[in-house]
Amino acid sequence: MAFSISNWNTLAAADQRALLQRPVSKQSDLQASVAAIIRDVREQGDKALLAYAKRLDGLRSATFTLDTKLVNSIAQQIDPSLRQAIDEAYVRIRSFHELAKPQDFSLETAPGVTCASRYRGYEQIGLYIPGGSAPLISTVLMLGVPAQISGVDNISLCTPLQQHNELHPGIAYAASKCGVTAIFALGGAQAIAAMAYGTETVPGSQKIFGPGNSWVTEAKQQIAFDPRGAAIDMPAGPSEVLVIADARANPDFVAIDLLSQAEHGPDSQAIVISDSQALLNNIDKALDNEIKILTRQDILSESKNNIRLILVDSLQQALTISNDYAPEHLILQSENAETLADNVKNAGSVFIGAWAPESLGDYCSGTNHVLPTYGFARSYNGLSTIDFMQKITFQKVSPQGIQNIGPCAMKLAHAEGLDAHKRAVEIRLNALAAKTAS
Repeated sequence: MAFSISNWNTLAAADQRALLQRPVSKQSDLQASVAAIIRDVREQGDKALLAYAKRLDGLRSATFTLDTKLVNSIAQQIDPSLRQAIDEAYVRIRSFHELAKPQDFSLETAPGVTCASRYRGYEQIGLYIPGGSAPLISTVLMLGVPAQISGVDNISLCTPLQQHNELHPGIAYAASKCGVTAIFALGGAQAIAAMAYGTETVPGSQKIFGPGNSWVTEAKQQIAFDPRGAAIDMPAGPSEVLVIADARANPDFVAIDLLSQAEHGPDSQAIVISDSQALLNNIDKALDNEIKILTRQDILSESKNNIRLILVDSLQQALTISNDYAPEHLILQSENAETLADNVKNAGSVFIGAWAPESLGDYCSGTNHVLPTYGFARSYNGLSTIDFMQKITFQKVSPQGIQNIGPCAMKLAHAEGLDAHKRAVEIRLNALAAKTAS
């Protein structure tokens, strides 16, 4: 048996917590190292960016800027079948996210008092697309499509180049399709710093979106807490999945769902909770078989240590554990999957039934795959169109309106001891009274 099975109800509370403990970064000086990179980029601009791009990303070019003509040329090199898949995914993602676009509204809250809420796309945003061993074309769509729908004016995209120091045609094509206005061959904390503060070449952004490794995550957190920095989409950590399965679940399906998350990175976590010992035994065997034939062995050799097989008394208990854990992805493979789904409290995205692998959500079902991880699903939502928009409220008040609601404001201001607030209303009411008297 390659993976041990833990019986939840025989564990002490401390051991239960330890079993669900998320992996932590092994980089002890990560915070200080990221802060140093951010400082260098802020102080030295493009000079620091180019040095980091060459040293950390292996950039061999004299510039990290990819001009529009070059990007369009690269996009035309895309394999036709991949282009078709991107087009197909784009349509579904766009149709789903268009429904989530908030609508402006106005309401007369009292005679002569009209309040309104209007949404506007940001003027400048930054998208981060991780590089490394896989070109994350799907992330370009997940970020670019809602940005496009929201009406963002300018979209910058940072991504480290792939093997052979080239931008992947799929990245170029998806970015062009989503209306990305500038692409920079930059990765890591230095890319986040550049988009947050701006340099001679990279425009500063109001908000930064996109997943990344521990360096990117730390950089996003640091710039979000700096008033001179930029807002971010959400706090996030390594990718994770939790599967709840009953005795009739297909162990091969469950095993590959676990491994599809484990292959993201060495610190990814994958958990299955079931009320069936036999199923867990079969999942254990299936994991062993599947790992042998997968290609990302260097990552799986580490991330498989973060796979957990947990035995519980009931699926309801499994759901209670899941709601407390708040997984990024929750897969329900049971006969009563729909009923379980109705009682999910905390999760980034839920996949119902045996035929809904998390992979579909990652690529083309239509929902967004940028989701809160590390337990943040308790208080944050997955990315949506509204995240790319600013909400501004308006109020228009006529003379009749201030006469109708002014006394209410004056009474509350007086109770709070804010005399200037009270006078701001009172002086207007007196002016109206004087005008009427004359």
